Amino acid sequence: MAHDSHQRAIRAAAATLGRRRFLTVTGAAAALAFTTNLPSAHAAQVSPRALADNPFTLGVASGDPLPDAVVLWTRLAPRPYEPGNGLPEEGTVKVEWEIARDEKFQRVARRGTTTAHAEFNYTVHVDAKGLEPGRVYWYRFKAGNWTSPVGRTRTTPAQGAKVQEVRFGLVSCQAYHDGYFTAYRHLAQEEDLDAVFHVGDYQYEYAVNAAGGARGYTDRTLPAVFNKETMTLGDYRLRYALYKSDEDLQAAHAAFPWYVTWDDHETENNYAGGIDENGGPSDEFLIRRAAAYRAYWENMPLRMPQQPSGADMRLYRRFHYGKLAQFDILDTRQYRSNQAYGDGWQYPGPESEDPSRTLTGATQERWLLDGFQRSTATWNVLPQQVTFSQRKNTTAARSKLSMDSWDGYPASRERILAGVEKAGLDNFVVLTGDVHVHYAFDIKKDFDDPGSRTLGVEFVGTSVSSGKDGADKPDNWATYLAANPHMKFYNGRRGYVTVSLDEERARADYKTVSAVTTQGAPLTTAASLVSEAGNPGLKQV
Repeated sequence: MAHDSHQRAIRAAAATLGRRRFLTVTGAAAALAFTTNLPSAHAAQVSPRALADNPFTLGVASGDPLPDAVVLWTRLAPRPYEPGNGLPEEGTVKVEWEIARDEKFQRVARRGTTTAHAEFNYTVHVDAKGLEPGRVYWYRFKAGNWTSPVGRTRTTPAQGAKVQEVRFGLVSCQAYHDGYFTAYRHLAQEEDLDAVFHVGDYQYEYAVNAAGGARGYTDRTLPAVFNKETMTLGDYRLRYALYKSDEDLQAAHAAFPWYVTWDDHETENNYAGGIDENGGPSDEFLIRRAAAYRAYWENMPLRMPQQPSGADMRLYRRFHYGKLAQFDILDTRQYRSNQAYGDGWQYPGPESEDPSRTLTGATQERWLLDGFQRSTATWNVLPQQVTFSQRKNTTAARSKLSMDSWDGYPASRERILAGVEKAGLDNFVVLTGDVHVHYAFDIKKDFDDPGSRTLGVEFVGTSVSSGKDGADKPDNWATYLAANPHMKFYNGRRGYVTVSLDEERARADYKTVSAVTTQGAPLTTAASLVSEAGNPGLKQV
């Protein structure tokens, strides 16, 4: 749908669908009808002549591995910076896929043919089933006369299997306009991982200013279509094309299977549930959210159950690595209460401390706590978006806290920690992004009492590029350290974290690059911290 007609549809939807109706499932489904079409069973097949140019310009990806299956993804885009990817506005393309036990595809495990629909922006999501547990596979796609790059993936161990170790990457926050994705090149070339967890801000909604970006846009001019904020389905699709055209990001996707969850910028900065950043009309925002969620699903290696229905999309889900680890991936955006006191850093008070406030929503919270109760894993890991542990900027008894993080929802955090204690979880690990710095925290039963029991640990990964180059320490470092005695490490450069779990300990290696505003910066391990199984608390090694 062209941009002008799409905008007219948004205005018509907002005019005809009242606020109350939009806050129902019916209203959310209506949002979808005004942002995209549904796939047609009778859509004409696109002629192979339409694939005169390479359609695999955005690479390949895999995700959400299980013991016997993994999702394989690609998007056909011979001209990715054009609406529709340079393919017809209507139609389908037959895409062949195969997954093999060897890199040369001499021992093919499974193969098949699927359909890329124009209505889904010619994206492909293959749930490759019938695989063997705990092994490496290679995969590729074919369309017309073209063959995609080869991706490498891995299934998880069998349910209940005894696993020696799991090793994964933690990444987040990749603002294209702030710098190069150098960290991803190092991740792909230098790490041996079972999987990668991306915990939010895969793309940013802000205009990509072609006149002053950190990637030297004056030498590599971008199309003007990117120099505006994403609002429509077409905008979000094009923005994903821009990000996925990055060779370093493509390399990281091709190297490992990914588990993904969003934060705010995949839709709009600091939105809360059905409320936008500036408190505008909910009906208009839910139309935008439907578009953002649709584009997110299209461009991520996710299964069909995650496909959105209008402005709703269930992204929280659970995975296991044998008996060693249970991963409960959260969504802390879609269901949260509005930020207290107008958002930002504010003094806590009755509004933020209201017991009814929630960061996860009641249904997701119940799902999480029930999962804690049923867990038999050695490690219970919570990949999620915003900082879980308390952060204070001053040593004063009453200090401002971030209303967008768990500090702005203390009752919600208390319920989660009460669930950890009730379930008797000895090894609780939280994975976080969002704040563009590396942190390591001991999770305290009472953050205002340094001597209180440590219930788990939190590994916060810095950004891939957001915030540009960053700095090792903030100007108020001494005060910040004194204000947060449970903080065991800090670094403000860009990079990622690798985390390994075994029966004896959890280990986090904090990797940084010296710069993202220039290409090819070297990688450094800034610190390594461990927490012993059964004895939570971080120590540097």
